[in-house]
Amino acid sequence: MSHHNVLIADDHAVARAGFRRFLEEAGGFGVVGEAGSGSETLAKLRSGHWDLLMLDIHMRGRSGLDILERARASHPQLRILVVSGLPEEQYAIHVIRQGANGYLSKGRAPEELLQAVRALLEGRTYVSSTVAEQMIDDFDRTTPKPSHQALSSREFQVFFKLAAGATIGAISEELRLSAKTVSTYRAHILAKMNLSSNAELTRYAYQQGLVL
Repeated sequence: MSHHNVLIADDHAVARAGFRRFLEEAGGFGVVGEAGSGSETLAKLRSGHWDLLMLDIHMRGRSGLDILERARASHPQLRILVVSGLPEEQYAIHVIRQGANGYLSKGRAPEELLQAVRALLEGRTYVSSTVAEQMIDDFDRTTPKPSHQALSSREFQVFFKLAAGATIGAISEELRLSAKTVSTYRAHILAKMNLSSNAELTRYAYQQGLVL
């Protein structure tokens, strides 16, 4: 696994430094780089060769969900591990559907991070046993599921932004969609989740632990 280059994208400098130090001490890597914002992450992906992107969901300027979508489209061979403090049971399946190769909670032991990184660089997918069981449960249509799990990847992306307070105009600009298209997504989201307003979306997201 020598000479694999890893880019760590996280808006917390302490977290980036900790991940970088851990990987460098573990050995077997080439370049371990850092990016502290969405724009910096995309710029570094364009300017360098990276084998693995470690990506947080909450990033300055552009969410990790947006970066994931753009990175997957422009770098199809890139391995992407989402590492987030948000609950894995709520996010893991969605980010994997969107193109991530794995999901790891920041609350996991450091040794599990190395296990996940190695799994992805070997061409495998990595999720915790909890998420693996959840993915199996998804095949069982009799198991009750939170309403946000009925959303498509794009709908979930729009839902995440609406719940965080973003306007239709801001979402339109960030996702490069027309305002009419975003409004249509919003209508579909509200219908699928049986909700009637952005305030209810935000309340739901907090209740489910989807936003901090």
